[in-house]
Amino acid sequence: MEKKNIDWSNLGFGYIPTEKRFVANYKDGVWEEGVLTEDATVTISECAGVLQYAQTCFEGMKAYTTEDGRIVIFRPDLNAQRMEDSCRRLEMPVFPQDKFVEAVVETVKANAAYVPPFGTGATLYIRPYMFGSDAVIGVKPASEYQFRVFVTPVGPYFKGGAKPITIRVSDFDRAAPHGTGHIKAGLNYAMSLHAIVDAHNQGFDENMYLDAATRTKVEETGGANFLFVTKDGKVVTPKSDSILPSITRRSLMVVAKDYLGLEVEEREVYFDEVKEFAECGLCGTAAVISPVGKIVDHGRDICLPSGMEEMGPITKKLYETLTGIQMGRIEAPKGWIKEVC
Repeated sequence: MEKKNIDWSNLGFGYIPTEKRFVANYKDGVWEEGVLTEDATVTISECAGVLQYAQTCFEGMKAYTTEDGRIVIFRPDLNAQRMEDSCRRLEMPVFPQDKFVEAVVETVKANAAYVPPFGTGATLYIRPYMFGSDAVIGVKPASEYQFRVFVTPVGPYFKGGAKPITIRVSDFDRAAPHGTGHIKAGLNYAMSLHAIVDAHNQGFDENMYLDAATRTKVEETGGANFLFVTKDGKVVTPKSDSILPSITRRSLMVVAKDYLGLEVEEREVYFDEVKEFAECGLCGTAAVISPVGKIVDHGRDICLPSGMEEMGPITKKLYETLTGIQMGRIEAPKGWIKEVC
């Protein structure tokens, strides 16, 4: 298929409308089959549940053009499972996991001309989401919902290479114990907006959130999980019931253990330990790993030995291996790659 006439190498990380998107409605207790449409607008009641009580959740993943020219999606089954978990927690009807994957594949295939060519550094970002669509004035779940999938081509998160960032320890809490931190609810991201704007105004790239109960343990940032490397080469990630289970982070832990032969550990990470780590990164779909060079704790600088010039050596190996798997240069574990065409 002939690709769109887009300057792929100079794409930013923003929204560009494509030709098709998937839409399915839930009414009277059942999901309709769903269709592809060219209409990019959403029409709902002024009293819709999503507008009144933020009843919405979403997912994010990418489609890639591999080295041999195939279009593939990375682990969409895990996104389907995570959206199911989000829906159950928010009292929303579950869109069946197999139908979720089918809808994602169908949407990517319909927009194949927008999947950036291999070697450009660009990818096709995929956004499935669901929201309460009928009028709700009392505080209760909606009775009608809409599930949608759109895609948009995006450039590399880091132009010119992944330079280490500086983050701060936030005075805000990201998620309450027994709250919604473990699901991908829109409300989690709404509450983080003030904190990230404030961080940027103060000259920081991101926030490090500590646990709300004791403020002694590392949780995550506003949109990514933490990954640490000890001085003896062990890969460590924080464990908490209020951390979103990042698909990228879980994949990197498999890569560390099975591809690089490293020891891995998921456990509670106390903030007092951070100064002892050799490397630190933020894991997420957009960047895969954002290296962290410095953490500022209310005026006290914690400088990672990996420095501010480039990724630490183990972080770099993790990044290169996972992106190699996604792009088809390295053989993937069974079930990780969903081929579109």
